[in-house]
Amino acid sequence: MQDIDLVHINFDNNAIWVMNMALAIVMFGVALGISVDDFNTLLKERKVVLIGVLSQFFLLPLVTFLLILIAQPKPSIALGMMLVSACPGGNISNFMTHLAKGNTALSVSLTAFSTCIALIMTPFNFQFYGNLYEPTSHLLREVALNPKDLIQVVLLTLGIPLFLGMGVRYFKPDLAIKISKLLKPFSILVFVIIVIIAFSKNIDIFKAYIFDVLFLGIGHNILALALGFYMAKGFKLSFSNQKTLAIETGIQNSGLGLLLIFTFFDGLGGMAIIAAFWGIWHIISGLFLALYWSKLTKGIYDIKTI
Repeated sequence: MQDIDLVHINFDNNAIWVMNMALAIVMFGVALGISVDDFNTLLKERKVVLIGVLSQFFLLPLVTFLLILIAQPKPSIALGMMLVSACPGGNISNFMTHLAKGNTALSVSLTAFSTCIALIMTPFNFQFYGNLYEPTSHLLREVALNPKDLIQVVLLTLGIPLFLGMGVRYFKPDLAIKISKLLKPFSILVFVIIVIIAFSKNIDIFKAYIFDVLFLGIGHNILALALGFYMAKGFKLSFSNQKTLAIETGIQNSGLGLLLIFTFFDGLGGMAIIAAFWGIWHIISGLFLALYWSKLTKGIYDIKTI
């Protein structure tokens, strides 16, 4: 069997272009649900915001790097883990927070804020840790990844749709709500279908190498969820906010990760398989955790320390 670092997932340029459009539409649909009041919420809960940013954009990439040093995975898998940890929170985190009876308003606000920060932090964290680890720095040198190109793709797929969607919400709130109800589920479905089609053409590769990433992907995701939860717990936030930060840290935008992998790394095997597996697994783990929290007895009281 060929080394996973040499395997490439087949995904043509037309499919990548459609994937770009689908992700942009997903982000536009998410942005239609974001209002100015969401940012006012952030101003009122600055402590929670700082902890959320610290957990997601500073500690998660660092902990991922330490996990890689311990586990010593194949370089392409390690680079995929770094990329997933550098991405902002996934757009389904708001639904999962609501299901878990967490702080939904805070979740929406953090998603908006983290997406804005991701325009800078995602390229920075990926480049920083990717170059810090010698086996992955070798891969980055091979593809000659230009940070400006990376920023451009993130800006086009996250930044512009985010600001356009928020603009529509601000000037035409009723229209934004109507469009969001139709657009959000449709765009997510289209994106999922594209990914399924891509991997259905490469199902033999996925089946051959899935056990190379299975336990590492599960462990990495559990680590991310625990990091968000215990960071919030350590700062004595309410149980509602502990759940929220756990989900925001553990549910990553792996769709963006896959897009960057197909755009810049030609679907490099280890990267694509770990990102795709994360995208599937974090939905399973997030829903399981949210359902568990939603069914906890009402005897648990929040610690009002914010």
